[in-house]
Amino acid sequence: MKRIASLALASLLATALPAAAVRPADDALALVPADAVTAGMLRVSDLRTSPLAARFFDEMDRATVDGDAARFLSEARLHPVDDVDLVVFAATNGGTGRALVAFEGRFEPRRLAAAAVARGAEARTAAGATYFLLKDDRQTGKRGGGAVAFVSDRLLVAGSEEGVAAALAARAAGGTGFDRGAGLGALRDRVDGNASGWLLVDRTKLPEAKGSVTISGNDGAVRNVIGAMNLVSAFTFELMVKGDSVRLSGAGYSDDTETRELLEDALRGVLAAVRIGAQEKPDVVSAIRKFKVASDRNAVTISGTLDGATIQALAAAKAEREKARAKGAHATTK
Repeated sequence: MKRIASLALASLLATALPAAAVRPADDALALVPADAVTAGMLRVSDLRTSPLAARFFDEMDRATVDGDAARFLSEARLHPVDDVDLVVFAATNGGTGRALVAFEGRFEPRRLAAAAVARGAEARTAAGATYFLLKDDRQTGKRGGGAVAFVSDRLLVAGSEEGVAAALAARAAGGTGFDRGAGLGALRDRVDGNASGWLLVDRTKLPEAKGSVTISGNDGAVRNVIGAMNLVSAFTFELMVKGDSVRLSGAGYSDDTETRELLEDALRGVLAAVRIGAQEKPDVVSAIRKFKVASDRNAVTISGTLDGATIQALAAAKAEREKARAKGAHATTK
């Protein structure tokens, strides 16, 4: 989050230049590359209205407001939690090529520009628009911290230099067509348009899975799911925040019957593993039992709802495990 916040804030540097007129492509989804292998969206505005969001935003504040990042936010008078409404992210070439993150919200361009200029960003141009290369904090005097660009007073983009330059070119051309179903955008009809967040992945464009997949028991349950997902043609994930609960659903798509059966078995295995691991927490076990796995001729789906109490219990259990691992690692170093 610290890196994302820094990229987002610094992108407003370009407001030192004359602002361009608003265009139809001033929409985060319109800038997702048509050849993206993965794309996702998160409605931060939905999280703000949820009682469960308090902890998430508290963690975000601690991640962004420290040292130089704190000074940047103070000088720019920007509060990411309140000023960002929606985040869209995408990547090409299996995540190793162009990367892009687009933010919709409300910003104070001039203050952000003044704060970012002082940190040494370098101006470049692409498709007649300006973007900025960020300085790599780990290597004094060197670039390589990513690129950012101001698009409008409600939209900015950040990511790899190639990704940002491509987004500016797409905007100049009226968008990539992703928002109208081009490329990976063809999968958008498989997720709820009103979801608080979603993820789309074209599995056929990712590296091939190595090794075989086996259903071998609780210890390998998660690996089995990952292995089975490597065999599908595409998969989607979405979440819907409502009050103090979160509804989760995912789907893996394949025309092959054996692949669907394998994925279905793997998902049922991971649910069983979670139940076994939570035997001392009846409420958690009850919630996990409500998750349903189903299959048809096109996909295998899993869906269920976690209420606030269950989410807190799972978070507490995770914290306990991390504490135990840290304690064990400390004892080993001694």
